[in-house]
Amino acid sequence: NELEVNLKSISGPVIEKPGDLAAILTNLEEKDVLFIDEIHRLNRVVEEILYSAMEDFKLDIIIGKGPSARSIKIDLPRFTLIGATTKAGLLTSPLRDRFGIVDRLNFYNQEEMSRIVKRSARILGIEIEEEGMFEIARRARGTPRIANRLLRRIRDCAQVFGQGVITKEVACEGLARLCVDELGLDEMDRKILSIISHKFSGGPIGLNTLSTAISEESQTIEDIYEPYLIQIGFLDRTSRGRKLTEAAKRYVETVVSRQ
Repeated sequence: NELEVNLKSISGPVIEKPGDLAAILTNLEEKDVLFIDEIHRLNRVVEEILYSAMEDFKLDIIIGKGPSARSIKIDLPRFTLIGATTKAGLLTSPLRDRFGIVDRLNFYNQEEMSRIVKRSARILGIEIEEEGMFEIARRARGTPRIANRLLRRIRDCAQVFGQGVITKEVACEGLARLCVDELGLDEMDRKILSIISHKFSGGPIGLNTLSTAISEESQTIEDIYEPYLIQIGFLDRTSRGRKLTEAAKRYVETVVSRQ
C-alpha cells in the first residue's frame, strides 16, 4: 500500500516447471513486488530462471526441442523479489548471493505478540480483555499463526463458559484444556523432554533415536519442536546429539513429573 504497487505472493513448491515461473514473471507490472515463500523448495531448474530475472530483468526461455531449439530473451518490468525461508542453508549459493539484502527475522516479543492478538481479535469480532490477550500472547511461542490458532480455540471456550468474553480466567482455562502451559509448551514438547530425561538420562541422544522413541518424524521434531526448546534454553544440540539443559531437568522434575 505504501509503495502503491501490487504484491503477488506464491509458495515455492507450487512453482513446479520453468513455464510456471515464466508466466508469473511476464505478468508482473512495473515495480511490482513478488513474494516467494519457502523459496528453498524451488526446483533447481526453475531456480535458474530467476538468475537473469534478478540481475538483468530479462527472462531466458528455450523455444522448441532438439536441434531446432533456440533461446530468446524477454524483457521484464523492473520488480522487487522477496524470498522467505526457515532453512537458509538449503538455498544454493548462486541464488542466495543474488539477493541484495539478506536479513534474519527473530521471534516476536511479548508486546508485539499482544498487538497481533489484539488485531486478530478485532478482525474476528472477539471481545477480549487485556489480561486474556496477554495470556494468549505469552504462550504463543513468538509465532503469530500459533497465537491466531490459540485465539480461535479460546474463543470457543469463551462462548461456552465465558459469556463470549475472553478474560484472563477464560484464557487460562482454555489453554489448560489445550494442554498449553505457561511457557507455551504443549504435550509433545513435554513428551520430548520427559523421554530424554527419564529414558536417556538427559541425553545426549541422536535425532533418529528420539524420533523412534516418541513416534514422530525426525523432520517434524527438527522443524517444529526443537527451535523453541532451544530458544527457551531447554535443549542443546551437541555433536553427540540432543541434550537437556539444567533448566529443562528442573522443569521435568517440577512440572512434567507431577502430571
